[in-house]
Amino acid sequence: MKALLDTNIIIHREARSVVNQDIGILFRWLDRAKYVKCIHPVTIDEIKRNPNKDTVDTFLKKIDSYEQIIYPAPLSKEVSETSSLFDKNDNDVNDSKLLNEVYVGRVDILISEDNKIHLKAKHLSIEHKVFKIDAFLEKIFSEHPDLVDYKVLNVRKVHFGQINLQDEFFDSFREDYPGFDSWFIKKSDETAYITVNKDNGLLLSFLYLKIEDSTEDYTDITPIFPKRKRLKVGTFKVINNGFRLGERFLKIIFDNALINRVDEIYVTIFDHRDEQKRLIDLLILWGFKYWGQKGTEKVYVRDFRPTFNIDTLRENFPYISRKLKTYIVPIYEAYHTELLPDSILKTESPLEFVEDFPHRNGISKVYVSRALKPHPSQGDLLVFYRTGGYYKSVVSTIGIVQKVIYDIKTEEEFINHCRKGSVFPEKDLKAMWNYKKGNRPFVIRFMYVYSFPHRINMKQLIDLDILKGVDDAPRGFKPISTEQLNLILKETKSDESFIVD
Repeated sequence: MKALLDTNIIIHREARSVVNQDIGILFRWLDRAKYVKCIHPVTIDEIKRNPNKDTVDTFLKKIDSYEQIIYPAPLSKEVSETSSLFDKNDNDVNDSKLLNEVYVGRVDILISEDNKIHLKAKHLSIEHKVFKIDAFLEKIFSEHPDLVDYKVLNVRKVHFGQINLQDEFFDSFREDYPGFDSWFIKKSDETAYITVNKDNGLLLSFLYLKIEDSTEDYTDITPIFPKRKRLKVGTFKVINNGFRLGERFLKIIFDNALINRVDEIYVTIFDHRDEQKRLIDLLILWGFKYWGQKGTEKVYVRDFRPTFNIDTLRENFPYISRKLKTYIVPIYEAYHTELLPDSILKTESPLEFVEDFPHRNGISKVYVSRALKPHPSQGDLLVFYRTGGYYKSVVSTIGIVQKVIYDIKTEEEFINHCRKGSVFPEKDLKAMWNYKKGNRPFVIRFMYVYSFPHRINMKQLIDLDILKGVDDAPRGFKPISTEQLNLILKETKSDESFIVD
């Protein structure tokens, strides 16, 4: 397999003065999965023109570690037409030349963090061959679960004073914020959320949150904020490692906002680093909007007042509505806590779920089914029922359906739909696809909204007349009424602040 690497990835890899852990992780996995790392002539020319002489010298010494494309493929008609639609400058044209190598089959994949490249790839219908770093790593973990020994300690809440301030993770903060070390030391008794690499103890992510009331001084923000209760995302950084830690931390942000009943969430952030641009893209995806400036930092705000719109489920997360349909859906014991880690049972050991996998961390997840109708639709609610028998089966979690995907034509298409949020590695997905050729599985994308504080089992569901008996245990999607949903919410002692009606 050949992987063509975009220019910026090569520059970050070879620059002496730039420590980019994302790129280091990517290159290790390219080697482990036995990809040939390819480089295009336009990338070589761009790097030679780089004003940093050290970067150029370092690259030229290491150029033989890449397979050079000596004779680029002629630009196909389709790529040429796409280039005329999207390209505004020489850099854009060069990016189209990289895409052309994928389009004509010269290389298998292209890895790039450039959003415009991905937009053009989608226009050319080759988006499944063009990856950002995180998506490529998720692909590798799905295809080669036997290779995954990259140990990530799950999210922990710790005091600043317990964290190694000299960790290279904080170098970018020191460059961006004069006095960062002094600020950090003053926070010694406050708490932050972190993940670390178990093998070397280095940080992979960091999140600091602060509640601010309506008396907070916002005169340094333009335009100035109106008076509201807010959650400030004070410090937020995630290294791109394929484990979807960004979404995991967003879930923590939203959970804190819900518990503290704030009106808004906001973050101030620079946008001159790749990691910051990725974070901004993630924030926008989940409903944050550009507000203005705080000095040279950009300010993004998420309105967190309860609202529900079936067309903007992600932007309104975690709010749901009782007005749509609700289904109880079964999930086997073996997969329950893998897919829904916040819903871990008291009888399960958290130590068994310390090492991370992408499907554990994402808010958006995948449920694969062959169930007969009825089937849920976008906006409908899923109450997950962990199987286990009369006393051990419990309802544990509420999710909301984002999309139901039918009429999947090929095994490759099925795997692409499942890879990002399914508990199953690729070999298991292939087996599921081919198990009954006359009854192919379909895919439900859903968002993981809420874990019930108290669990009720099959016996209690029968006593509440939600199930009619042991034989009424859900095998597919079992519809329940709004009144039955309300009974479940009551008996599970749920905080209903995430429900708008």
